[in-house]
Amino acid sequence: MQHARIEAKTREIRGRKTSALRADGLVPAVMYGFETEPKNIELDRNAFVKVYAQAGESTVVDLEIDGKNHPVLIAEIQRDPLTDFITHADFRRVDPKRKIEANIPLKLIGMAPAVKELGGTLLQTLEEVEVMSLPDALVHEIEVDVTKLATFDDVIRVKDLVIPAGIEIKSDLEQAVASVQPPRSEAEMAALDAAVDADVSKVEVLTEKKEDPAAEGADAEKKDAKK
Repeated sequence: MQHARIEAKTREIRGRKTSALRADGLVPAVMYGFETEPKNIELDRNAFVKVYAQAGESTVVDLEIDGKNHPVLIAEIQRDPLTDFITHADFRRVDPKRKIEANIPLKLIGMAPAVKELGGTLLQTLEEVEVMSLPDALVHEIEVDVTKLATFDDVIRVKDLVIPAGIEIKSDLEQAVASVQPPRSEAEMAALDAAVDADVSKVEVLTEKKEDPAAEGADAEKKDAKK
């Protein structure tokens, strides 16, 4: 099976000094896992962004460090809260011959008749499923066809998902994945508006400045003392 591939090299810089790497367009990272000691590495940010978009955190990536290839999963990334740039990455080395646990994202596809024809709102109550499989059997995402949601009573559950061969689901099979919520009635909308108005009035009261007679007396005493 062909994997996404990215090159890296051993990183000597650690700690706060890694900010210099980020300024040069590099991402400091670490690899750990099967038959390896934790290893500090660095890689090109733009190249990593492309690989992450392709592989996510649920498919194997070929990580080449100083010319040696390692099968890994992208275990975790960190982002700058202001720029959203990736600032750090963790790679988990895996054994291609051993089953591992992983989480695979769920992607809703199609148009639910209960949305299109009945005016409901599509709800996704589960974003990913926990699975077990050999690394090469893992997929980037599992698609969920919501065209089966014809009424407000219909629910797609984990047991209804179409799972690729070689993957075993570990999540609760009865857990809901997607459904359609009926539109709010006029009475519900009126009650919601009233609740919002009540909250606003509370905020206005809290923001009003109240006079404190005791405080005024204390200020007067201070002024008299100065005289």
